[in-house]
Amino acid sequence: MAEPFDAFRYIGYLRSRWRFIAASCGIAVSVAILASLTAVKQYTATARIVIEPPAGTDLRSAMAVSPIYLESLKTYEHFAASDSLFSKAIERFQLRRLLGRGAVESLKRRVLRVETVRNTRILEISATLPDPASAQQLAAFLADSTVAINRSMVAEGDLDLVKGIEQQEREVRERLQEADTSWARLLSSEPLNDLQSSLEHAAKLRAELQQQALSAELEIADAAERIKQAGPEQAEIRKEQANARARLEEIRRQLAALDRQTAEKEKLFSERIAHRDKLEAERKAAQSALAAIAARLREARGEIGYRGERLKVIDPGIVPERPSSPNLPLNISAALLAAVVLSLLYLTLAMSYQEQRASGRRNVLHAMAKARDD
Repeated sequence: MAEPFDAFRYIGYLRSRWRFIAASCGIAVSVAILASLTAVKQYTATARIVIEPPAGTDLRSAMAVSPIYLESLKTYEHFAASDSLFSKAIERFQLRRLLGRGAVESLKRRVLRVETVRNTRILEISATLPDPASAQQLAAFLADSTVAINRSMVAEGDLDLVKGIEQQEREVRERLQEADTSWARLLSSEPLNDLQSSLEHAAKLRAELQQQALSAELEIADAAERIKQAGPEQAEIRKEQANARARLEEIRRQLAALDRQTAEKEKLFSERIAHRDKLEAERKAAQSALAAIAARLREARGEIGYRGERLKVIDPGIVPERPSSPNLPLNISAALLAAVVLSLLYLTLAMSYQEQRASGRRNVLHAMAKARDD
C-alpha cells in the first residue's frame, strides 16, 4: 500500500539535495549567459502611423469610435505586411546579406511585425534586423509606403468619381446645347410677333365689320318702317333695303371667313406657345441640372484625397541603441526557472523511486520473517 505524502520529509529531502539544485541552477545560468553572449544581436525599430477619419467626418462621430470601426482598421495591416512591399524592401536595402537566403514569407515572419494597437487608431510597424540602422530604415520605409499606398487608392477612387461626374456633366451640357439649338431654331421658324399682330388686326377688323353689320341692320329696319309710311317712293326704298340686305350678307360672309382664319391663327398661336413653353422648360431643367452637377464636380475636385481614412506617419522610429534579442535578464530568468522546475521534478521522481524500493525491501523482509515464524 502506498504511503501518504509527508511534506516535512519531502522538504527535508530537498534540503539534503540543495547542492544538486544549486549546481543545476548554476549550470543553466551559465549556459544562458554563454548562449546570450554568443548569439547574434537583433535590433527592433518601430514606426507608428495614425489613421485619421475622413476630412468630412463630423468630429463628434469621429470621437465615438465603434469596435467594428476599429476592427476594420486592421485592413491597413495588410498594406504594410504585403509580400510585394516586403520584396521591394529586400531589394532596396539588400536584406539578404543580413538575413541569408530564404523564402520571402519566412524572412517576413522573422523580420516584420505589424499590428494595430488595441482600442486605438495607431498602426505599429516593427522591423527586427542585426543592423540597427537597417532596422530603422526598413520600418520607416514600410510606414511611408503604407501611407503612399493608401493615398494612391483614395486618390484613384476620387479620380474615378470625378471622371464619372465629368461624364455626366458632358451629357447634361450636350442636352443643354441641343435645347439651345432647338430654341434658336424655334425663334426663327415659329415667330409669334407677326402672328400676334395679325390676330390683333383681325380683332379690329371684326369689330369694324360688326359695326358695319349693325349699321346695315339698322338701315334695313329703317327702310321697313319707311315702306309702311311711304307712297310712290316705296320702290326706291325697297331698292335701298335690298342693297342693305346684300351688304349685310356680304359682311356676315366676311365675318365668318374672318372667324375661321382667326380660329386657325389662334390654334397655331397656342401650338407655338405650348411648343415654346416646353422647350423653355427643357432649357431651364438642363441649366439647373448643369449648375447642380457643376457644383458637385467642384466639391468632388476639392475633396480629392480626403474622402477615405488619412494615414500619417507620426513616428518614423529611431535607430535602436539596445538589442531586443538576446534579452540577457529574460534568458537568465527563464533558465533559472527551468533549472529549478526540472531539478525539483527530478528529485521528486528520485525520492518516489527510493521510497518505492525501500517499501519493497521492507515487504520482502516482513514476508521472510513471517515465513520463518511459521
